[in-house]
Amino acid sequence: MEVRSVQVGNVTIGGGKGVLIAGPCSVESLEMLRTIAAAAVKSGVSILRGGSFKPRTSPYSFQGLGVEGLHLLDRVRREFSIPVVSEVMAVDQIDPSLGCVDMIQVGARNMHNFPLLSALGRVDKPVLLKRGFMATIEEWLMAAEYIVKEGNDRVVLCERGIRTFEPWTRNTLDISAVPLARMLGGYPVIVDPSHASGRRDILEPLALAGLAAGADGIMLEVHPDPDKALSDGGQSLSIPELAQLAGRLLRRMAQGDNES
Repeated sequence: MEVRSVQVGNVTIGGGKGVLIAGPCSVESLEMLRTIAAAAVKSGVSILRGGSFKPRTSPYSFQGLGVEGLHLLDRVRREFSIPVVSEVMAVDQIDPSLGCVDMIQVGARNMHNFPLLSALGRVDKPVLLKRGFMATIEEWLMAAEYIVKEGNDRVVLCERGIRTFEPWTRNTLDISAVPLARMLGGYPVIVDPSHASGRRDILEPLALAGLAAGADGIMLEVHPDPDKALSDGGQSLSIPELAQLAGRLLRRMAQGDNES
């Protein structure tokens, strides 16, 4: 099956050229977001990610800035002319997001939230659909169809690891899902090695493996001071680390474009 392309602002995902997405797990402040956006643009990142509504395992963990975070993302995307993707967790969070972001993300915990998926199928905005950490590839593809069925076929899939018995990583990156989802669903697929591994020291090999498997892009987490991040600091790159890894990944993407 031919893989469709999805337009996100001025960026095309699935058009034969790899895309790099990066940003903080959570939007914490304007200063922090501006610092990351400036570094991302300088490093060749095409889309900025940032969480405003955060689904956390513990109800006592930082839950995000909510609508305030969306307004900060909107301000920064305009200032740096970079498209933005951010997550929603409920139907009532869609409308506040529409004017502030260029792409809406559905996180792993909400892959089976069918009312949310159907509602996103009725809006004019591309959707990044993460695979649930206990979902089969077929269930993931059927979740995408809930969006498409309502009229929105601008769907990009994200492989972010599945839960297994292995304790040395946060999840297990399923490389086989990349070619299978592209072939069977026809959707562009990006890989998120940050959430898959939960550790920054193996992001590079996992990202390269994703590209080798045919991924249309890579999504990374970055923070100015990962050890002080309000969420997911252990899997976040520092800004110098982002610059180094982005350079390597973009060179690999360019090589893949030349080979094709």
